[in-house]
Amino acid sequence: MRRVLPILPLLVVAGCAMPQNPEVTFYADGKAVNVHPTQYCDVRSEDCQVDAQATGVLKIRPGKPVQISVPGDLAKSAWSVKFTYRNAQGDQQEPLRSKLFTERDPQYAYTLVLPNPDDQLESVEVQQYGSRIEAGTTGALDFVARGTWVLSVDDRE
Repeated sequence: MRRVLPILPLLVVAGCAMPQNPEVTFYADGKAVNVHPTQYCDVRSEDCQVDAQATGVLKIRPGKPVQISVPGDLAKSAWSVKFTYRNAQGDQQEPLRSKLFTERDPQYAYTLVLPNPDDQLESVEVQQYGSRIEAGTTGALDFVARGTWVLSVDDRE
């Protein structure tokens, strides 16, 4: 008589991998780039990982908008977009910032449109804010960035 042994389920234990830091997608002028954070911290903005090489680059012509897509965890938090640009004469303009998006009304995408059609975008920075607040240089209270995703613009002809 032949005995049949029951097959026991095989348990596979995966190694405990660190969770992947969220990526932000920048799309402009027909091209897209996924960018890892140059800085990503815990919610208190204390324990941080820094990767200066994480900056994305896109070639963008003057006046072209940039579409920014963020993952759910970022969309459901406090975040904004800061950007630098030059006017048509090549003069550096004051950096501008989008409105603040919050968890009350999650924002998964944002389209950055420059103030004037001939302006040249230079850089874009998505900033996710943590729970830590500090006094700024003007005495006003500012949230400290928890995560930062940077796009550098290539505007060479």
